[in-house]
Amino acid sequence: MNPLRQLSLDQLRQRTSMKWRHYPEDVLPVWVAEMDVMLAEPVARAITDAVQRGDTGYPHGTAYAEALAEFAKKRWDWAPAVERTAIVPDVMLGVVEMFRLVSHRDTPVVVNCPVYPPFYQFVESLGRSIVEAPLNASWRIDFAALEEAFARAGRGAVYLLCNPHNPTGTVHTAAELEEVAELARRHGIRVVADEIHAPLTTADFVPYLSVADDGLSLMSASKAWNLAGLKAALAIAGPASAEDLARLPEEVSHGPSHVGILAHTAALRDGGDWLDALLGDLDENRRLLSVLLAEQLPAVRYTPGQGTYLAWLDCRGLGLGDDPARTFLKRGRVAVNSGLPFGTGGEGFVRMNLATTPEVITEAVRRMAVAWNESSC
Repeated sequence: MNPLRQLSLDQLRQRTSMKWRHYPEDVLPVWVAEMDVMLAEPVARAITDAVQRGDTGYPHGTAYAEALAEFAKKRWDWAPAVERTAIVPDVMLGVVEMFRLVSHRDTPVVVNCPVYPPFYQFVESLGRSIVEAPLNASWRIDFAALEEAFARAGRGAVYLLCNPHNPTGTVHTAAELEEVAELARRHGIRVVADEIHAPLTTADFVPYLSVADDGLSLMSASKAWNLAGLKAALAIAGPASAEDLARLPEEVSHGPSHVGILAHTAALRDGGDWLDALLGDLDENRRLLSVLLAEQLPAVRYTPGQGTYLAWLDCRGLGLGDDPARTFLKRGRVAVNSGLPFGTGGEGFVRMNLATTPEVITEAVRRMAVAWNESSC
């Protein structure tokens, strides 16, 4: 079983989702976080069974939370308390609801840049300001920068932690997360952790709530099993944050898709073998990308991450300016994410999606090399 080795480019181009329809057909898309896979069989079966039953009503019960607890215990030796969970429509909408629970509507939000662009978009749409705490040169948390950001944000602010980190693939260690928790308590900062990429780690993943009892976390099977179109996520509270989560408005739980919850539950309960095969394919793709870049774009610096299926490529050595993605698209007809929307530190970088076939990765790098060579003439 090789999830990333099953589909041809012609088959992929039949898809109607954002990844394959946003750009013209001559553009090769390796950008947005959709995987080029068929659904894991247990997930597909859960969906088709629900449709055959006509089971497409409102969500109910705690099966999703129970499945996550079982999965987390097996994979990370930690299990969230089911009674301290709540279903939410998706991770980012859940993040917004957590902000509303634990902070005033005008308080700042601290982020580690460069970071997932919706962190900026959702915070700004709430009318809140962002305080950046840049990662260090190794893409790990810079604690001096984080403490300075906490001081600037002020007591009562929120720290939106990305664990594992998108786009760098950094998986934070227990010691790092313990230091985060200590700094947050000292400065009166509430921590909300986006842990959507947690199952997609090659290193030991440490859930934030396993080291801090006063945090809030958002988790989902969405990224690891390619379920973005089947909306469902879980908000999880540490013991000291249980009262906060208990104030979540009831109507928030009406937003997730019932069929989505069935699919996510099946993924967590029965999709482990498929996930392990996917992780193996991703490791091979990381190695392939390293070889291809060394051969065709040696000026691009790439350090394979330990989490996510995303590659964060330092293209500053190519001389393509702050937005090399623009040149790759215009001259090479390959779509990668520009680093600019990821905040400070994204200049000259691009994000590439590795959750695709080796053939697509090979062609993408070839096109990027062509684009660079043409721009250099």
